Amino acid sequence: MENFQVIDHCLMVKLPREIDHYQAGSICQEADGFLLQPDVCHVVFDFEDTEFMDSSGIGIIMGRYKKITPLGGKVYAIHVGRQIRRILDISGMSRLVEVL
Repeated sequence: MENFQVIDHCLMVKLPREIDHYQAGSICQEADGFLLQPDVCHVVFDFEDTEFMDSSGIGIIMGRYKKITPLGGKVYAIHVGRQIRRILDISGMSRLVEVL
């Protein structure tokens, strides 16, 4: 199950092993609840456990990007494996999100 924490003004989202449309709704809803907190400035998606992501994962990232960047925030992706990095590159998300 995904995990959400606020650390140093960053919403840390630990993503599940598989990200598809079944998980996307609950991930978005939970993340958006945290984004309403005034001390959250950035979003960090942790892909450490993620092995599969379809277009729903891109939607999760893009939706949070559209919410946080008008407020001056940034979106980051960490622990990105080869397959997920390829998806981020092909989709163009790697130009919007800082992949660390």
